[in-house]
Amino acid sequence: MDIVIKQLRKADFGKARNFAVEGMHLHWYASSKMELYFYSKYFWYLEISKATQALGAYMGDQLVGVLLADMKNEPTIFTSFWYKLYVKSVGFLINLGYSKASNNYESANSKMLEHFRNKHTPDGEINFFAVDPAIKGKGIGTLLLQKLEREEQGKLIYLYTDSGSTYQFYLHRGFEMFEQHEIELQINRNIVELQCFLFSKRL
Repeated sequence: MDIVIKQLRKADFGKARNFAVEGMHLHWYASSKMELYFYSKYFWYLEISKATQALGAYMGDQLVGVLLADMKNEPTIFTSFWYKLYVKSVGFLINLGYSKASNNYESANSKMLEHFRNKHTPDGEINFFAVDPAIKGKGIGTLLLQKLEREEQGKLIYLYTDSGSTYQFYLHRGFEMFEQHEIELQINRNIVELQCFLFSKRL
């Protein structure tokens, strides 16, 4: 069955959020299913509220991949008072449980972005990119990137990723690694060593 790339449907937000639980290892930051639910919802609302590009990959009527991008000087697609309220009200509660791990990660990303902006003027960021972990080898991620390239041709974008994900995917598709940082995350009682990366590409 062919895969079609089109604007993400609001009805598929829940499924897109679930892709991130495994693909973006959100489960690292939660010690229970309830915590994971609230954190993943917080993470999704935070990112979808910034999106000026919200691309969904569909196999028939089934969502199989999502790419969100925040492009400079473009309007956001999905705006909601309730999304912002949820992020604000739940955010500080979530930070009580894993603020140290989250802060280490965010600090590394902020430093890399500062260095990147000292040398470049980016036009946007890919801030959410996940595919259905049950479907592999269909080129879903490549199709999503190709659609973004057609929509935003010539623009410089960046993204964050890490050694806990398949970051090699980006290297094989024309992205360049600008910088990397090694960090340690204390998640519950475990120490996770991680390399954080900033990649960029001229579309």
